[in-house]
Amino acid sequence: MARTLTDVELIQLQSYSKESVAHVQKYLTKNEVPAHLFEPYIEEIFTCLRGDIFRRFVESDKYTRFCQWKNLELNIQLTMNDFSVHRIIGRGGFGEVYGCRKADTGKMYAMKCLDKKRIKMKQGETLALNERIMLSLVSTGADCPFIVCMTYAFHTPDKLCFVLDLMNGGDLHYHLSQHGVFSENDMRFYAAEVILGLEHMHRRYIVYRDLKPANILLDEHGHVRISDLGLACDFSKKKPHASVGTHGYMAPEVLSKGTAYDSSADWFSFGCMLYKLLKGHSPFRQHKTKDKHEIDRMTLTMNVELPDSFSTELRTLLESLLHRDVDKRLGCRGRGSEEVKEHLFFRDIDWQQVYMQKYPPPLTPPRGEVNAADAFDIGSFDEEDTKGYKMTEKDQELYQNFPLVISERWQAEVAETVFDTINAEADKAEAKKKTKHRKFDADEKESDCILHGYIKKLGGPFASAWQTRYARLYPNRLELHYESNSKPELVLMDHIEDINSELTTFKSEQSILLRTKEGTRVVLTNQDEIGLKEWLLSLRTAHKNSLELLANMARKAGKIYGTDRESNNRQQSFQNSPVASRSNGN
Repeated sequence: MARTLTDVELIQLQSYSKESVAHVQKYLTKNEVPAHLFEPYIEEIFTCLRGDIFRRFVESDKYTRFCQWKNLELNIQLTMNDFSVHRIIGRGGFGEVYGCRKADTGKMYAMKCLDKKRIKMKQGETLALNERIMLSLVSTGADCPFIVCMTYAFHTPDKLCFVLDLMNGGDLHYHLSQHGVFSENDMRFYAAEVILGLEHMHRRYIVYRDLKPANILLDEHGHVRISDLGLACDFSKKKPHASVGTHGYMAPEVLSKGTAYDSSADWFSFGCMLYKLLKGHSPFRQHKTKDKHEIDRMTLTMNVELPDSFSTELRTLLESLLHRDVDKRLGCRGRGSEEVKEHLFFRDIDWQQVYMQKYPPPLTPPRGEVNAADAFDIGSFDEEDTKGYKMTEKDQELYQNFPLVISERWQAEVAETVFDTINAEADKAEAKKKTKHRKFDADEKESDCILHGYIKKLGGPFASAWQTRYARLYPNRLELHYESNSKPELVLMDHIEDINSELTTFKSEQSILLRTKEGTRVVLTNQDEIGLKEWLLSLRTAHKNSLELLANMARKAGKIYGTDRESNNRQQSFQNSPVASRSNGN
């Protein structure tokens, strides 16, 4: 900044209080920017929004529309019918991954389907449920463009389904086999994006535990994301100590049985992955050996020899990442990913540019091609394996809390696809209704109408069909108008015996039930559940007020004219009096 804003200029700029401006000015004059610098401003903004601004918003059409969308979101119950499933694009230990399209919005996703019987056969229930938890943790809140995140989870009697970001550019292992090894510059691009993916997980106290090129997927532009959180683990409360992962990428502390570890394991695997991108194999898998015990032995004992062709910065980076001593390993000295990002190998990297995906990818996957193995090569599971297994009621209970919708991601999907179209169509429909029934509106401005609008009434032969009516509620009656100009159907408040306090289901619809004193019933519904609840509240209030009014009128009449009992007593006293006897004698 050329100069610091004065107190007066800051106050005039946003009308903040003098105390808040003084708080900010105190730090700015010292060129200090603490984390709490703008907290007084934020609190004043919230205070302002809590007042008249929020009240006007709640009373506006925008709030009604927001509630309609939120109601839709909260009632999402997905099934396979909500997706058009395409070809298989991958296979794992418990199931397959397919390309799919969501039917209502048209958005493309990957659907990972795990076979429940196969999970049961391999006793993998804990792993499957853990993956759902890990995906929900990384997918909620601030978006991370470097992790394959989840938008939905649902299950069928046979499958557990994760609906994930579609990455149709293949994985780094596949491109390594097609492209050959990468240069230091190309590797630096992939390393930077993976670092931000790991950073996102570690900030949520998640250790990934399976970092390797096969789990790094490319999108259609060539940017990468970390995929498959099946082995990921939450270390916020208790550090893991299980030896899981892929041989050749597992850290020494992971291989050492009974040793607890945290995110340190991922930085060692990260070093192994970078080495493979540069040389074509893990640093601990010399001469392409497949002996897992030999690979583990070398991981625990061997000092990695780095080629002279590597730059000095790259050599120090790999040596620091592949250090067997956790306390000396890069990324494990107290500041996590910041230590790796500040290494000289990444000195020319602008990390904000990386996050915004502004750097051009070194490799753009061919468009129109499936950058993965053929469906025939992927193969399929042998159904005979699980033939003897049946899903019991107890088995299914394990998955009763499995369904999930990630709110932010559903909103983003709708915003990207159908939000504007649906809102525009709804606005047109509402405008059409207002135009068609402006004669009602003109009447209601001068009347005591409480509520009016379209509603459906159960009617027709045997009360079997929903019939649209234009309803108007008054303090003493409910009018149900037909499309024609014929006289409306009237439901008088003093003829109503009872109105259900809660919505009741009729013909699969949430409905309002009115019982009359004549023994008939009136059933009303509306597609807008929020609007229907407003009708229910208004009807019950009008009915209650009507009953109270009639009771008050009866009491006043009693005071003025006397009650029936008093009238009867006076008549009986008169009949027993001597005057009455003389009259009868005459």
